[in-house]
Amino acid sequence: MKKATFVPHSDYEERPVDEMKKRANEFYKLMKKRRTVRDFSSRPVPREIIENSILAAGTAPNGANKQPWHFAVVSDPEVKKTIRIEAEKEEYEFYNRRAPEDWLEDLQPFGTDENKPFLEKAPYLIAIFSQSYMLDENGEKEKHYYVKESVGIATGILITALHNAGLATLTHTPSPMGFLNEILGRPSYEKPFLLLVVGYPEDGVKVPDISKKSLKEIATFTD
Repeated sequence: MKKATFVPHSDYEERPVDEMKKRANEFYKLMKKRRTVRDFSSRPVPREIIENSILAAGTAPNGANKQPWHFAVVSDPEVKKTIRIEAEKEEYEFYNRRAPEDWLEDLQPFGTDENKPFLEKAPYLIAIFSQSYMLDENGEKEKHYYVKESVGIATGILITALHNAGLATLTHTPSPMGFLNEILGRPSYEKPFLLLVVGYPEDGVKVPDISKKSLKEIATFTD
């Protein structure tokens, strides 16, 4: 096994504490403005923004640096239409047969159903796949570690990067999502993790009047 080469961490930049506090507060204020939307504009988005956001996601910490993810970016209208048709089939089953009553009851205030027009209207869909293993140049399996955790962190960075750039997103998880492998030509060792809808919000879009839990509700400190 090849031993890793270690180099000085010259990219690290220590900042004065007051600046750190300011940056942390400003970032929190930025992220407080992030909202999931379900009505997207069809206005085009420069591909460079998507590319750089995915590169940012690729910086995520991950098990043994295996980087067990793949981001399949869809902008072709016909492919988006096909994804919508298949996703709505699964969503119909969910809302009408699979979902327990308490789940449907919790979703009711948000007015969601099996109809997903945003899958066609938004300029980009990003299908995020997790890889349980890869095949090396000899066709041998190369095992991956902490796959769900790694892909989850990368997805969070991707959503944050897109928000920072000025775009809106929606996390969509029809279940099962195996149809994405077939439509997008992804191998069987990749599993769909999440379908991210990306674009500008529609003019006049509305979002639920909700709040987030307080620091006291989501964190404990042992000092």
